[in-house]
Amino acid sequence: MKFTDQITDSDVVVIEISGKIMGGDETTLFHGKIHEYMKGNKKNIVLDLSKVEWMNSVGLGMLISALTTVKNDGGRLVLANITNIESILAMTRLITVFEHYDNRDDAIASYK
Repeated sequence: MKFTDQITDSDVVVIEISGKIMGGDETTLFHGKIHEYMKGNKKNIVLDLSKVEWMNSVGLGMLISALTTVKNDGGRLVLANITNIESILAMTRLITVFEHYDNRDDAIASYK
């Protein structure tokens, strides 16, 4: 798993995750980045999952943990481009827990 992050002109944090989400050091770095944004009062977050190839239960836990952290800090986290992992989200019924959008632009626009 790899991720890149940026802040849009509308002050929305977009984190693009790529590869296979299976835990490890990258997951720890991801959690650190989420906490860093919360401390910096950047509480509108979009996770772009268009480049995620595969996800195991650790990956699901990572998403749930990020959602919990952001919500507990008064923020909002949404998913974009869930096509590649939609089946696992549906099977675990987490698709009803996460607010999700078909593309990054719609996810960013949801903060306006």
